[in-house]
Amino acid sequence: MTSTQVAPHPAETEAPGNLAAQLAGLAERRGWGGRTAFHQGHRAWTHGEVHDLAARAATVLAGYGVRPGDRVLLALPDSVAWVTAFLATARLGAVAVVVNPELPAADHAFLAEDTAAVLCVTGPGLEERFTGRPGLGADQLMALAPAADPAPAHQVDAHSPLYVQYTSGTTGRPKGVVHTHGDPRTYHDLIGRRVLRITADDVTLSVSKLFFAYGFGNAFVFPLFSGSSAVLVDRRPTPAVIDELVARHRVTLLYSVPSAYAALVAERGHGHEGCFASVRAAVSAGEGLPEGLARQVGALLGAPVLEQIGSTEAGHAFCANGFAHNHPGTVGRPVPGFEVELRDRDGGPVPDGEEGEMWVRGPTVTPGYLNRPEETARTLVGGWLATRDRACREADGTYRHLGRADDMEMVGGITVSPLEVEAVLRGHPAVREVAVAAVPDGRGASRLRAFVVPEPPVRDGLADELVGLARESLAAFKVPRSVSFVPSLPRTPTGKLRRHLVRRGAW
Repeated sequence: MTSTQVAPHPAETEAPGNLAAQLAGLAERRGWGGRTAFHQGHRAWTHGEVHDLAARAATVLAGYGVRPGDRVLLALPDSVAWVTAFLATARLGAVAVVVNPELPAADHAFLAEDTAAVLCVTGPGLEERFTGRPGLGADQLMALAPAADPAPAHQVDAHSPLYVQYTSGTTGRPKGVVHTHGDPRTYHDLIGRRVLRITADDVTLSVSKLFFAYGFGNAFVFPLFSGSSAVLVDRRPTPAVIDELVARHRVTLLYSVPSAYAALVAERGHGHEGCFASVRAAVSAGEGLPEGLARQVGALLGAPVLEQIGSTEAGHAFCANGFAHNHPGTVGRPVPGFEVELRDRDGGPVPDGEEGEMWVRGPTVTPGYLNRPEETARTLVGGWLATRDRACREADGTYRHLGRADDMEMVGGITVSPLEVEAVLRGHPAVREVAVAAVPDGRGASRLRAFVVPEPPVRDGLADELVGLARESLAAFKVPRSVSFVPSLPRTPTGKLRRHLVRRGAW
């Protein structure tokens, strides 16, 4: 399906150049200088302060030897320091490598080596992670920047590399995805402004972090391109913290992943609706949002829940529900400017109502992976991105997500979708989360096992109840042979289930 092409906003038709200069100029033209851009702790930072500080921080980075085209690794928690370091790197025409600050030391070493980073800007406690490479603490950068002179913006075009963001690594070693100076404005124009209708009066809280493609758009791109503000939290907020932040800052847009929404519903329950009176929409991405959970979240927040799907390779969402068309249980329609096709294993088209793999083409799809020409050739074919997501197209033009192509389990020579089994088990009131996988038994034969995070307390006979529930609704070969109760499921820092670990039966 090809989406309708839409004209750009009249005020944004000039050719984009250096992102940092774009944003600073936009804030000046629109009179946003005195408006709050970010809330961090009990401090508010205005758009004018952020852009001035970033221009001065660029001089500091240049003093550490950063030149146009160099890669600067940012291992920082969500903070104004993160924003400052990113914009300063962009201003110099260098390339920001945004990574999860909580990764193990070996992973950080790999990312620094893979990107040949010339400087590593780090958060507290990470200074020793990158020995052998020049380093700069975020606190030091923020202390030095105010006294430095503003650096001029290096001239680049819309296709110049701006940042490298790594895939979440749900199936193995992550890959560096390259995005350009023109991409963020497109994220905002197509998704932030047109789908989510963000205005300068909005206040954002994103549970997903800035190093993740979803969080990068939510809490960095959209506020800076709309003149609105975002609440930055250095750690993943608990449900109680979300309550407090939403109430204190009058948050209007809440972004999260299904597992975090499930925790919000389970731990906050009812009686907290007043905290969320300001919320006008909740957005969900990262993995499929069960319809039952979506209803619970909507009831708790008193606002529509808009599910979408994107990828690191696409930069942000390529299919999304919006206010005009919100179809719960689906990931919505293609974002304006994007095309989505469903193909079978041979590359042929798949008719409506049948399952296929999603192929996507659009203006922000990456030009390729860093240092991975073979992976690039396999994933990007003729301008189309092979997402490896499985879906079917409904009669109304929306897409229903059916999991990843590598999610399928093989049991006794028969292919089984674990999502179908999980949906049944999740309907039991004692199940908070569930993952189903084919796990080898003592003789090496693969058997379906359900790993369940239960609502406490776990009562006797619950495992038998769950197996019985599956038997009532599913074919015999889809019924789990056993149930294991676990305190949590293995997830990436972005909330995605690590199915390759579930398949091992232990984590």
